[in-house]
Amino acid sequence: MAAWQDVFWWSNDGLRLHAREYPGAADKLPVLCLPGLTRNARDYDVLARRLAGPRRVLAVDLRGRGESAYARDPMSYVPLTYAQDIAALLADRKIERFVAVGTSLGGIVTMLLAGMLPGRIAGALLNDVGPEIEPAGLARIRGYVGRSSAWPTWMHAARAVQEGNAEVYPDWTIKDWLAMAKRLYRLNNAGRIVLDYDLKIAEPFRVPGNEAGPDMWRALAALRKAPVLVVRGGRSDILTAPVAERMIAALPDAELLTLPDIGHAPTLAEPEVDAAIDRLLARAEREPQAA
Repeated sequence: MAAWQDVFWWSNDGLRLHAREYPGAADKLPVLCLPGLTRNARDYDVLARRLAGPRRVLAVDLRGRGESAYARDPMSYVPLTYAQDIAALLADRKIERFVAVGTSLGGIVTMLLAGMLPGRIAGALLNDVGPEIEPAGLARIRGYVGRSSAWPTWMHAARAVQEGNAEVYPDWTIKDWLAMAKRLYRLNNAGRIVLDYDLKIAEPFRVPGNEAGPDMWRALAALRKAPVLVVRGGRSDILTAPVAERMIAALPDAELLTLPDIGHAPTLAEPEVDAAIDRLLARAEREPQAA
């Protein structure tokens, strides 16, 4: 399995941002992994280790998460700013064309990047997100994002994560919940287990309209010249089956994979996803598209 190294770059407003870079061959398209709202680069470690070696993989900590700096202005925690931060990363790492993998918020950022950087996304995986987000799912997320929690041990944190997500991953064991807790939480200086993000990311998200862009179907259309894989949790309260089907119909080269017993969102470490990702990467390598 490939090791990773820390990569830092600067945002346009002077924040020091962080990504994990897993090394790989220069003759294949690199993969850029963008996490969900409260998540970080650790979410992609299993996928990145599987793909790295033959190809380069970058897993990003969005501003306010993980090892990235917290924003001075919490109202900069919006998708357009995240997309601008990623554009700065691509310039810093001298990446021209790439395959984007975006979970939830990361998928929204991917769609925005497709419009900002025409022709540079060679393929995209949109994980349990689309141009329309279910109101019930948004309400659920607004109900927990930004709420402080601290635990004395990792097992306490794991049980709390299980309590909040048992319906999302009904088949998980305590080993899975403990691994998820270690992706979502960190150990602070006082020895407590705390959330690994700036609680102020909730401030703009609680304002309706800030969770995405103004016209996300138009943003999705910017991916028409690239192969796209849409992964959907069959229990998802964010991406409905009708919206996922409309996405596939709107894109000339798209595949839909539904994981029936998972909610929002699949981890992308599921065995069923591996072959679909490999097909996406093969299509992206075989069919380079001009802007």
